[in-house]
Amino acid sequence: MALGAMVLVQLGLAASVGLLDRIGPEGAAWLRLTWAGVILLVLVRPRLRSFTRSTLLSTAALGVVTAGITILFMGAVARLPLGTASALEFLGPLGVAVARGRRGTKVWPALAAVGVVLLTEPWHGGINLVGVAYALAAAVCWAAYILLTQRVGDGVPGLQGLAVSMPVAAVVATLVAGPSVLGEMTGELLLAGLGLAILLPVVPFVLEMLALRRLTTAAFGTLMSLEPALALLIGLLVLGQVPGWAPLAGVAFVVAAGVGAERTGARPATEPHLVVEREPVVAGVGAERTGARPVTESRHPAAEPADEREPVPATH
Repeated sequence: MALGAMVLVQLGLAASVGLLDRIGPEGAAWLRLTWAGVILLVLVRPRLRSFTRSTLLSTAALGVVTAGITILFMGAVARLPLGTASALEFLGPLGVAVARGRRGTKVWPALAAVGVVLLTEPWHGGINLVGVAYALAAAVCWAAYILLTQRVGDGVPGLQGLAVSMPVAAVVATLVAGPSVLGEMTGELLLAGLGLAILLPVVPFVLEMLALRRLTTAAFGTLMSLEPALALLIGLLVLGQVPGWAPLAGVAFVVAAGVGAERTGARPATEPHLVVEREPVVAGVGAERTGARPVTESRHPAAEPADEREPVPATH
C-alpha cells in the first residue's frame, strides 16, 4: 500500500508540471486539494459523532499539515528537479524513523540518509535556495503528517478521519491561494484538477492511512526513502530529467533502507495478555518468574482427595 501510494504521488506530481505553468504551484495545490475534499466528503460522508474531541482536533491538525505538504512541495517542484525535491522532503520521514526507531533498526535510516545525500549532490552547488527552503518546510509538515495520520487512523474508523482532514486542507489552501487563482479557472482546468486530485492526493492518502495502521511510524518513515528513487525514475521517464552516477548510487542505498524497514517494521496487532499456567511451584521460584503469589500443594498420600475430580484446597 505504501509503495502504491508513492508511485501515485510521483506520477501525480509529474502530471502537475504542466498545470504549474498555467496557475502556479499554489494554484495547482489548491485545485487538487479542493477537489479531493469534495470527493471524500461525497463518498465517505463522515459522521462527527464518531469523533472524540481529541481525535477531532488531531484530524483538523492533519488537514492543516496536509495543506502545508501540498502547497510547499509544489513550490519546491517548481524550482528543483523532482528527484532532488523529493529527496529533501524525505528528511521529514527520515527524522521520524530516527526518533521512533527501535534499537537495532536505526541502520536503515542511516543507509537512507547516505542515499539522500547522493541524490541531492550538495557538493555541486548552484541549487535554488528558495526551492530548498520550500522542500525542507514540506519535510517538517510530512513528519507531522505521518504522526497525525497514524493517530487519526487508529482513533477513527474507516476513512472518516481522512474525509474530515481533506476538507480542512482545502479550506486552508483556499485561504492561502484561492483568491489569486479563482479568476483564472476554466472548465478545462477544473476537469484537469479533478483527474489530478484522484491521482494525488485522494488514492495515495487513503493508501498511506491504511498502511500506517499496519506499520510503525519509524518503519513507514524509512520506507518513504523509496520515494526519492521513484521520483528520480519518473523524472527520467516522464520529464526527461537525466540523473548522474551519484543519484543512481543513492537509489541503491534508499532501496536497501526501504526493504530493511519493511521487513522489521510491522506493528503488533494487539498487546498480548499475560497468561499464567497453573503448574507446581517450588519454594516461590515460579512466583518470581510469573509474578503470581507462591502456592504450594500437599503431596502427602493422606492429603490426596477421595474424588480426583475435586481439587485439593491450596495451603499457604
